[in-house]
Amino acid sequence: MSDLEAKGHAGGRRADIAVADEELLASLGYKQEFKREFTGLETFGIAFSIIGLLPSIASVLSDSIPNGGAAAMVWGWAVASFFILLVGMSMAELASAAPTSGGLYFWTHSLSSPRWRNLLAWIVGYANTIGSIASIASIDWGCAVQIMAAASIGSNESFSATSGQTFAVYTAIVLSHAIICCLGTKVLARLQTLYVVLNVLLCLAVIIALPAATPSEYRNSAAYAFGNFDNMNGWTNGYAFILSFLAPLWTICSFDSSVHISEEASNAAVAVPWAIVYAIGIAGVLGWAINVALAFCMGTDLDAIMGSSVGQPMAQIFFNSFGQKGTLAIWAFVVLVQYMMGSSMVLAASRQSFAFARDGALPFSSWLYRMNGFTGTPVNTVWFTCGFSILLGLLAFAGAQAINAIFSLSVVALYVAYAIPIAARFLGKNDFAPGPFNLGRFSGPVAFLAVAWMTFMGIVFLFPTSPQTDTADMNYAIVVLGGVLVLSLVWYYFPKYGGVHWFTGPVHTVEKTAANSRRGSVDSMRKQREQEKQFSVSEEPL
Repeated sequence: MSDLEAKGHAGGRRADIAVADEELLASLGYKQEFKREFTGLETFGIAFSIIGLLPSIASVLSDSIPNGGAAAMVWGWAVASFFILLVGMSMAELASAAPTSGGLYFWTHSLSSPRWRNLLAWIVGYANTIGSIASIASIDWGCAVQIMAAASIGSNESFSATSGQTFAVYTAIVLSHAIICCLGTKVLARLQTLYVVLNVLLCLAVIIALPAATPSEYRNSAAYAFGNFDNMNGWTNGYAFILSFLAPLWTICSFDSSVHISEEASNAAVAVPWAIVYAIGIAGVLGWAINVALAFCMGTDLDAIMGSSVGQPMAQIFFNSFGQKGTLAIWAFVVLVQYMMGSSMVLAASRQSFAFARDGALPFSSWLYRMNGFTGTPVNTVWFTCGFSILLGLLAFAGAQAINAIFSLSVVALYVAYAIPIAARFLGKNDFAPGPFNLGRFSGPVAFLAVAWMTFMGIVFLFPTSPQTDTADMNYAIVVLGGVLVLSLVWYYFPKYGGVHWFTGPVHTVEKTAANSRRGSVDSMRKQREQEKQFSVSEEPL
């Protein structure tokens, strides 16, 4: 086969995939509005880059060290990763059957019984919205704390950031992410490959370099790394171990991000579900290896790590092992990857909000549901999600535990949004038709375990980190999540103007009378494919 024939064949295959993607989206009731620039690798990249691994573990190491120490870091991660994979596989089945940016609430509406579908879709949409915004806030707050930790190390620990200084850096990070995510789809898609490469290289570098560089006084035995349990928060050991799950659950979360770019992904019915499964699987293995390396190299004085003036447990562990210059060199990449996580999360959150506004459910939906004519991206929803993320950051002024609540808030809110459509598939009256990714007879058992896990952990993460708590140290996740859901229900049931009077779920943007125009679009793409084939034959040398 000549080069021209090969190019013609590849072009024809791309056209076929584009036709199939457009037809599948139209069958779900939506017209093609985004450009499908995300390849399979880049679709995986957005989920994996949001997971972040090393910088994510750094952000929540303060949740695993006090709740079990080394044993919780290693075995808590292993246990939680298994159940997270079950959640991901159940979600992947739904994503394969109906790959649309609305994802979770679209599935909820289509799979739930008629009596409950509108209300459940409304709840899932708002839980997904606040969960995604809280994810932006928690990622970017973690990035701001990491930057301040670098400043402390660089000043020989003479500098200690105030809440106001950290909030200022946090705001700057969020605003910069808003600007980045207003760029065109092609630019955003290509960035995902860079994020994946940097993420993996950073993980491997630390897994190898940390044990090699750690002085003997900070090296721990295998018995300590795999078996020592330190409970510093006052709960019983069993409950403390469960609380340590926040670290892996927050790290390996927001994998629905691949779902929210379904309408920008090529071969979405295959690429999106496998992106979810691969992202969770790889993160589970690499994350476990990172936690093992940390457990062997962090020493035994956990109070010193948690109470360090650096203000960041992992930064202190690195400082003990690499010294000032080595830590700053590695930490620069940790901050960079964390920053990349934030931009990917803004990208996914803005697409989810765009889809929800497309169906008229968000306030000011007519303004939010607009595509920028120059970039071809939903610029308004980018600023909407970033604006509310900045507002969440104001919790920093209520105390350290208040701002840390955004980590548990993002997990709990997203688990509400994840669990309902997975359960609705089996409990509602529907005619669910599996897509290319299908677990077969294992679908039911996997979904049952996934929903049970999310329900249990969602309740656990609403409790405070210590049984002895006060106003400043309470878990504000229940306040924010409860407040948003209550207000959304008030609006739903509001007399005359509430959603109960007009919200009917996903609003189709492809009308029944538009079938011919859609077919025309499909036919034009097929004609283009035939022209490419004819060109390749005509140009072949005799």
